[in-house]
Amino acid sequence: MKKLLLLLIISATFSVKASAQKFNAEDFKKNLGKSKTLCDSVYSIKIFSDTLTLINMGGNYPNQKYTIAVKGNKIVLDWANLKGKYLCVTGVFEMHKNRPEVVVGLPNQITFP
Repeated sequence: MKKLLLLLIISATFSVKASAQKFNAEDFKKNLGKSKTLCDSVYSIKIFSDTLTLINMGGNYPNQKYTIAVKGNKIVLDWANLKGKYLCVTGVFEMHKNRPEVVVGLPNQITFP
């Protein structure tokens, strides 16, 4: 019985931590200008140049929940196999053309949990 209770407490702790990184549109807007971590699935990728790649998360363009703007050339990812992967991005929450966006430029800003 004690083991079951302990397992339940540990499980609840992890689920609270995981849910703390999920944002809806309203939460995103409340955190504009703040550096936060956002986790979701990659739906599509658009490479514009060697210094600008857009990652659409939570839906395909133009119905994505969030856009991750990867700027610069310091982040090297396997772009061709990124679609469908779950990743977390840490950066400043911004709005670009009334769409939620996070701009990243350093490798440690993108992680695969």
